[in-house]
Amino acid sequence: MQRSFLEETAATAIIEAARLATGAQALWKGCAPEARQRIYFANHTSHGDFVLLWASLPRYIRRTTRPIAGEDYWYGTKARRWIVDRVFRAVTIPRVGDPRQAIARMQTALEEGSSLIVFPEGTRNMTDQKLLPLRNGLFWLAHMRRDVECVPVWIANLNRVLPKGEFLPIPLLCTVTFGAPMTLRDEETREAFLARAREGLLSLAPRHIGSGTGAVSEIAP
Repeated sequence: MQRSFLEETAATAIIEAARLATGAQALWKGCAPEARQRIYFANHTSHGDFVLLWASLPRYIRRTTRPIAGEDYWYGTKARRWIVDRVFRAVTIPRVGDPRQAIARMQTALEEGSSLIVFPEGTRNMTDQKLLPLRNGLFWLAHMRRDVECVPVWIANLNRVLPKGEFLPIPLLCTVTFGAPMTLRDEETREAFLARAREGLLSLAPRHIGSGTGAVSEIAP
């Protein structure tokens, strides 16, 4: 679906705001930015997380990549609803009720050829833990589409945790690190796959400010 001039202008403004507010850098450590269908799964500490990840993708990938967003927050106002539906083209899901409904919506988006941005913790992590337990949705997506790569992504604010309730993070240095793709192995159990996905995420978490190596680029224009 082609964006209107207003929608394209809003997308550009959001990307520029993310760049200005965070100084974010995209680090492709385990894979290259390729125009192929993928499931990007990331840690989650702020409503601004998927904005940063989406904005970190090159334009040619961003056009076919749809974030997963909670209806309860993004449909809270008309402005947020317009942004999530018309600018991000997100797959909105209810965070209460039957989880099969959420999986079905994500499966439909995959069958339509979209890549997805998902947060398998299921909610923002406001604890002292680096990562909450991963929920089952990522496994079921990998099970239904074994041909689609799952790419771990770690969103790090190198000075402090992204603040709760903020639309965009506060102006501090952030990195968005893309790790090595993975797919569901033959006869791999749900527990084993989620443990491997968790390990893939945690391996990308910076141990200290400035840690990590890889191909570095600013947020894509």
